[in-house]
Amino acid sequence: MNDSSENILEVDKLITSFETDRGLQRAVDQVSFVVPEGKTVGIVGESGCGKSVTAMSIVRLLPQPAGKILGGHVYFKGHDILHANDAEMRAIRGGEIGVIFQEPMAALNPVHRIGRQVAEVFRLHQKISKKDAWDAATEMLKLVRIPAPEKRMMDYPHHLSGGMRQRIVIALALACRPSLVIADEPTTALDVTVQAQILDLMERLQSEMKMSIIMITHDLGVIAETCDEVVVMYAGRVVERASAEEIFANPLHAYTKGLLNSIPTLETPSKSVLNTIPGMVASLADHTHGCRFCQRMGRKTGGMRERPGFAEVSPGHWVETCPECTSNIEHRT
Repeated sequence: MNDSSENILEVDKLITSFETDRGLQRAVDQVSFVVPEGKTVGIVGESGCGKSVTAMSIVRLLPQPAGKILGGHVYFKGHDILHANDAEMRAIRGGEIGVIFQEPMAALNPVHRIGRQVAEVFRLHQKISKKDAWDAATEMLKLVRIPAPEKRMMDYPHHLSGGMRQRIVIALALACRPSLVIADEPTTALDVTVQAQILDLMERLQSEMKMSIIMITHDLGVIAETCDEVVVMYAGRVVERASAEEIFANPLHAYTKGLLNSIPTLETPSKSVLNTIPGMVASLADHTHGCRFCQRMGRKTGGMRERPGFAEVSPGHWVETCPECTSNIEHRT
């Protein structure tokens, strides 16, 4: 791990579970990673791997009463915010930590105008007048490059395109110039042209505001373009963690390799069958205590009976050391 003085966020052995008909099921299983100041950390994995639950645990926005944080620590600027009271968390969310939600239409209130929703952030966190909040909201729309922002302030969410709504959600997240932004798959529902515009916008705003970003995505192309560090999650656990350059150049875990091999390249023959990872992520109730990727691949090995260790196999490169999934790392330890 990095020197703690360089990290704006440190997640240490976070455990999150949900109450279900089959009892308490663990969705995030001792997840640990850090976010250095001014850097972008990508969390990547298939749907159901625990990426969004990890993010919502950090800001304590889990569905209630089912969601429960059962262990671990989340240190934001040196303070464990898992022990903050509700008033303190309301000040942190939107003020010091911004969240860009996955679906703009779910994040925006359909019965209120855009201007009212953006201005409300300033009213809540900066305690300014309605006029000043409205002016600040208009400037925020300009910052995220909404055309004719004065007019758009009077629109409702359904009046806007998907890309415009995503920019509004970004404006909401960045209104108070937070130190950290959690972007939960911010480009999933957008076409590739708008996706590129959104990523360029976030990169520009990050540079201007000196903020850190957690980028949650299943798109390795987004990871390659935007991230400094990468956390690979599978079935609620971190299986590999390293710099983006190291992950793409020297993946060590079989799951990471499977994700990378599934990316089509310019050399991929036309109409050929694309590479996939066999099987699917097990449901929470069916997770094994041992290596969960071995479980998926149907391997009946020692790794299935006990949880593999998590080791630093080279400077800054951490991997879950299942002998079946990381058979090529012995000479690197």
